[in-house]
Amino acid sequence: MNSHIQHLYDIARKPERRIIGLMSGTSLDGLDIAICRISGQGSTTQIKLERFATVPYDDQVKADIRTIFAKSKIEFEQLCLLNPYIGRMHGQMILSCLQDWNLNPGDIDIVASHGQTVYHAPKSQHRLDKFPNATLQIGDGDHVAAETGIITFSDFRQKHIAHGGEGAPLAVYGDYFMFSKAGENRILLNMGGIANFTYLPADGNAGDVFTTDTGPGNTLLDAYARKLLNKPYDKDGTLAAQGKINSDLLQALKTNPFFDAPFPKTTGPEVFNVTYVEDAQTRSQTNHLNHADLMATLVQFSADTIVEAIRRVVIQTEKYHVYMSGGGMHNPVLTKAIQQQLPDFNFGRTDELGINGDAKEAVLFAVLANESLAGGTTYFGQRQGVPSVTMGKVSFPK
Repeated sequence: MNSHIQHLYDIARKPERRIIGLMSGTSLDGLDIAICRISGQGSTTQIKLERFATVPYDDQVKADIRTIFAKSKIEFEQLCLLNPYIGRMHGQMILSCLQDWNLNPGDIDIVASHGQTVYHAPKSQHRLDKFPNATLQIGDGDHVAAETGIITFSDFRQKHIAHGGEGAPLAVYGDYFMFSKAGENRILLNMGGIANFTYLPADGNAGDVFTTDTGPGNTLLDAYARKLLNKPYDKDGTLAAQGKINSDLLQALKTNPFFDAPFPKTTGPEVFNVTYVEDAQTRSQTNHLNHADLMATLVQFSADTIVEAIRRVVIQTEKYHVYMSGGGMHNPVLTKAIQQQLPDFNFGRTDELGINGDAKEAVLFAVLANESLAGGTTYFGQRQGVPSVTMGKVSFPK
């Protein structure tokens, strides 16, 4: 037997595994690195988040990625060059964090790398009968493994697509394993660039677990913070808090087939971007809105579409607890706009459940790698968007 296969087999048989989860989202803030101790599998999964850090991308890396990010036409050479470059950079970031935490690569069993999404194209978006759902993440796993010397699982989204899903949201799997609780209906609301939620029923039935994207989370807010303020984001929603919501623009923003499409569904900044807003302003004759009013309206757009999506799946007579995660949970204007529309819901953060809300998505990929190693027996039913599959391609260091 190849020694690498034997090593992987031995890791799978361990009562507990130390897995690094990596996540870099559409905000392009940087790389989230979470060291997790994980035992069990499926509904018996137990997780301890040992260490977490976000290593920021410098301005040049962000600029390099944006040359190909969410664009239908790019310089193909740039994509080809960035794929290994991002992988090696992520590997170096891991090594730097391990050094800061007085750990060695040998202390880690597996790296679970999401990579950097550069294009998301579900069939509902590209509308080309000939082609299936598609998505692309760069930061090749072989380069992460070679740089760190650690077996790496990567490219998780392709198996989801291969079995009829759209490659997202994958949070349903980790959310179910980590956060289900008998007797409590839970909604795990993640507000990254795109917002999504997972519904966890009080009866714990995996066949009833539900997940979907809702539309923009922070992607438009961050795009306009860069455009209007020359800042990566509107800290604490300061600019938005000074503005008034423009109802004409808000209604124009909501006029998109995505919002009427059946669940589950996914989307990305390929649809919801500055051009989308500018088109909505032209249609609503609101091109001359001041900066504060524009930002306030964009916040309400995110809040309304999140709330409208949640209302489509909940039962009015039942109680629900919403646990928030992602960058949007730090925006008090956004969270207030959501909570005001769901006054009977209890709100908190995943921190209350033992997982730092900023680390949640990185932890998710550690959980997915653990399932590929030691689990894969949970049945989610025959439903679109939640195939019962194990995900992640394996890269050995040598």
